[in-house]
Amino acid sequence: MSKATGFLKDFRNFAVKGNAVDLAVGVIIGAAFGKIVDSLVKDIVMPVVNFILGGSVDFSNKFIVLHMPEGYNGPMTYAEILKAGGNVFAWGNFVTILINFILLAFIIFLMVKAIARARSTLDAAPAGATLDQKLLTEIRDLLQSQQAQQTQQQPPRAPGA
Repeated sequence: MSKATGFLKDFRNFAVKGNAVDLAVGVIIGAAFGKIVDSLVKDIVMPVVNFILGGSVDFSNKFIVLHMPEGYNGPMTYAEILKAGGNVFAWGNFVTILINFILLAFIIFLMVKAIARARSTLDAAPAGATLDQKLLTEIRDLLQSQQAQQTQQQPPRAPGA
């Protein structure tokens, strides 16, 4: 077997039989879950927070102009100043992303706690015997009763016989 064939065989074993498939599934599910949580924050939590605070918690348009392009008379927005070649310290975007991260982390924490609580209640509930276990118990009991009947029907043996 050549080195290339051995290498391909090793790779196939790694990719198919190893943890690579499990890891790939985890990454795909994680990406989908991330989109769900991101939507939860943007579409459900942030509107409620904005309503409670009486305004927008979006600081992404807050910035400090470090260098304004010569002769710039356009709109004083982050995107337009950057497009014109200006230098901008975008502290508001960082604050917005930080707030979103904290909310996202808190929501994930609550979800993990809820899942852990649900699992602990499921684990605490005693599971009834399965059908297999019930049948095996019946078979054991029948064998024990048959064995007890056989020992009662046999006459006692004389010592030394």
